Amino acid sequence: MNKLALHGDLLDFEATPGWGDPALHGVRWRPDHWLLIEDGRIAGTLPGREPPGEDWRREEHSGRLLMPGFIDTHVHCPQLDVIASWSPGLLHWLDTYTFPAEQRFADPEVAAAGAGLFLDALLAHGTTSAVVFPTVHAASAEALFAAASARGMRLVAGKVLMDRGAPPALTDDVAGAERDNEALIARWHGRGRNAYAVTVRFAITSTPEQLAMAGRLLARHEGLYLQTHVAENRDEVAEVARLFPEARSYLDVYHRHGLLGPRSVLAHGIWLDDEDRRLLADTGAQIAFCPTSNLFLGSGLFDWQAAVDHGHKVSIATDVGGGTSLSMQRTLAEGYKVQALRGTRLTAWCALHAATRGAAEALGLGAEIGHFDVGAAADVVAWDWAHGAAALHRDAVARGAVATLPAQDLHARVFAWMTLADERNVAATWVAGVPRFERGRMLQNVSIGTALAARPDPRDPQHADGADVRSRHS
Repeated sequence: MNKLALHGDLLDFEATPGWGDPALHGVRWRPDHWLLIEDGRIAGTLPGREPPGEDWRREEHSGRLLMPGFIDTHVHCPQLDVIASWSPGLLHWLDTYTFPAEQRFADPEVAAAGAGLFLDALLAHGTTSAVVFPTVHAASAEALFAAASARGMRLVAGKVLMDRGAPPALTDDVAGAERDNEALIARWHGRGRNAYAVTVRFAITSTPEQLAMAGRLLARHEGLYLQTHVAENRDEVAEVARLFPEARSYLDVYHRHGLLGPRSVLAHGIWLDDEDRRLLADTGAQIAFCPTSNLFLGSGLFDWQAAVDHGHKVSIATDVGGGTSLSMQRTLAEGYKVQALRGTRLTAWCALHAATRGAAEALGLGAEIGHFDVGAAADVVAWDWAHGAAALHRDAVARGAVATLPAQDLHARVFAWMTLADERNVAATWVAGVPRFERGRMLQNVSIGTALAARPDPRDPQHADGADVRSRHS
């Protein structure tokens, strides 16, 4: 039996915090505690003065913040190649940078290496679960699922659907895409911690026939997710209106094809109206708010207050490569600024809840991830409270360590951490209790080739001896 005890300051959520309220409603704060992990799951906690017995392997992280691993609900695996690329807007950015980068993932070796690099980068940024776009190529989805399985990560992904409006090397057809999806669903959906998402790039790149096929897949297979983009950019919204004149709105295009439900993750959702928001609430679909991407591409300012008012779900996403960092703290800090420009103030509690327990619950995974409840998967990150002279000074002030300034409350300290921290603050990351990243050390993950060789369908000939992609962090 594998028993691990981590000692530090425990922070997670047991309920949804009040919107705009820095009070501790829903916040579970247990400083100087042991987090007990048994066979990859949370087994309980103990006060620091009561260490567990000698049968527990103890790891000391005193003075560090221990939190559940972050959950990134919208990010693109192949787009590390194009992060921080200059562009006047979304559609130009796709044509100039993204589509050429994604064409390279037709090569299974490129896809395998890219998947390993991408997932190791997530772990190094404190993200342990993600909803991910690969490319239109079945091999890219295979590689991503295999790499996630090798690391034990919770992954939601699926082959991208595009049968128009993209380069020929990135387009499929309805019948072929349906066959690929059926094969991938049979091979990966519900295997370990993998779940399959029917992945519509966006309405512009799918014909009505392909959208109808996507709806059939969702109806045919229990527990599938749907991921796509919606109402990100005004030019995009206008083009969708031209292509689908019968639809009331961009969101309605998806609704008409049976794509909205409690497992639907729609990125951006900036240019929605109140009727759209009511539809989101009625269907249980969520918007993945992508602030660094929205600002970088000049797409617009997401209205989180309107989402709260209409009762639809919101999670947080980096949207790399339109987004400019895999760091959830950098993403949340930009999210605060977006909401400030809209005239409201995002608290650290609402922000962090949306990136942990809130995201898990929105995905229907609240029993497994996003918190430290007994029985949850032990996806844990140890964070330094501060890194660098300015952040160290600010943290000391928040702790009341500077005699000339008053002590601050917990929210002030956590808000400063959220605003100033990034991947440099990650000390260690565990996935299901297994160490997957440790600053200053190189941890070996199971090779992607091994995972591909062990996949459930032995008849599939595809690259069982794929590339051995390992963690490379310092």
